[in-house]
Amino acid sequence: MVRLSCLSVVLFGVIAVVVGCSKSPDAGVPIQEPAPAKPNPDDGHGHKVTSRGGIIVPIGDDKYHAEAVFEKDGVLRLFILGKDEVTVVEVKTQPVTAFVKPEDGDVSESIILTAKPQSGDADGMTSQFVGHLPRALWGKPVEVSIPTIRIENDRYRLGFKSQSTPDHVDPAMPAKLVDEAEKKVFLTPGGKYTAEDIAANGNVVASVKFKGIRPLHNATPKVGDKLCPISMTKANRKFTWIIDGKSYEFCCLPCVEEFVVLAKEKPDEIEDPEFYRKK
Repeated sequence: MVRLSCLSVVLFGVIAVVVGCSKSPDAGVPIQEPAPAKPNPDDGHGHKVTSRGGIIVPIGDDKYHAEAVFEKDGVLRLFILGKDEVTVVEVKTQPVTAFVKPEDGDVSESIILTAKPQSGDADGMTSQFVGHLPRALWGKPVEVSIPTIRIENDRYRLGFKSQSTPDHVDPAMPAKLVDEAEKKVFLTPGGKYTAEDIAANGNVVASVKFKGIRPLHNATPKVGDKLCPISMTKANRKFTWIIDGKSYEFCCLPCVEEFVVLAKEKPDEIEDPEFYRKK
């Protein structure tokens, strides 16, 4: 009798553990919690670093993955991948809001990741999103949080950290390098960006003109609202820059810089300001 009683206790304990681990049927819309904080190449699950320097981030219990690639000049690319981390997955084009902060900081800034379809993506679909980090965070370790991204019929959230010190950044003089790069963009003419434009903008770089102005991204502009030529979100007249003798409004400083570069390197792709208005 004693042996039977002990066996009954063991069996009851096993059943209790199995029942306790079962998932609730009312889980609702799947929301992916932020990934583990530190990249760990030796960890066999999530946050692995790829050959091109991207960080693999699990989405929805590994149903999907994202590869986050931090490039020079503050460019952040987000590629959507399948469960195997190899298959390219297309999602509907959508503006994706990300919140970025220094790894050791408390204050986040919002940026927009714009759909940039890759070759082979279907119309209205994309497998890549591109955005720009605030200039003050270029080359620095950052934390990125994306509250929501829609894949098929579900919405997910994810978070990840960048690598500590990218190879393209000289840690001895990051500020000076950034200053020189910005001067080259804003204080040298080219294409549709003229010397008269530089003078009209006050002969200063954008980070000086817009110092202390925080971007407020609005991804749902109304008909008639001016649009940022880069992100196509609602423009903010506080971020106005003269190009080709015309006033353009943007959502944030990085978009101003990208548009100036476009005006210099690909002037035929620049439209008049009224083109960038919600129809």
